[in-house]
Amino acid sequence: MKPSLLLHACCGVCSAYVPEKLIPDFDVTVYYENSNIFPEEEFYKRQEAAKTMANKFGLPFVEPTYSPTGWFKSIAGFEQEREGGPRCEHCINFRLSETVKFAKQNNFEWVATTLSVSRTKNVDQINRIGHALAEMHGLKFLGEDWKKGNGEVISQRRAKETGIYRQNYCGCVYSLNDKVKQNSKSKIQNG
Repeated sequence: MKPSLLLHACCGVCSAYVPEKLIPDFDVTVYYENSNIFPEEEFYKRQEAAKTMANKFGLPFVEPTYSPTGWFKSIAGFEQEREGGPRCEHCINFRLSETVKFAKQNNFEWVATTLSVSRTKNVDQINRIGHALAEMHGLKFLGEDWKKGNGEVISQRRAKETGIYRQNYCGCVYSLNDKVKQNSKSKIQNG
């Protein structure tokens, strides 16, 4: 019997590749904890895409309640930090903490996340947080750099082929604002 693993999925794109790496060795359940996503409609678009990919792999899909209030509390004081900095560390900590709590309450042995398949995410930061949280709860964390071996390229290609929603910013209101500013700056520069 394979050990049980709860896979935190951040979106459908990142969920298009990672499950196949886990399925041979684990009994995988996908967990969509992303209360950082803004606006709410975006949360549900990404959830539907992640669910589509879980279904393609024949995996159970857990949909926790969208609760941005807890997320905002977790990043309080770091709102103006740059993308990839302390705000993101608190964001990842919040989402993985919720994932690990669910895993513990539901007798999973292992936890993993799809976050590290993205070239924009700091794999060392993700894995450090994941290992610490899992250890606190008596679980094991599978810390991998899923983008290795063209993981991100494969994820992007599969998402496109499947026709699922593909987002163009990380997810929170601050990353959305940064994207809007970049687009406006680009339009001004390109006249």
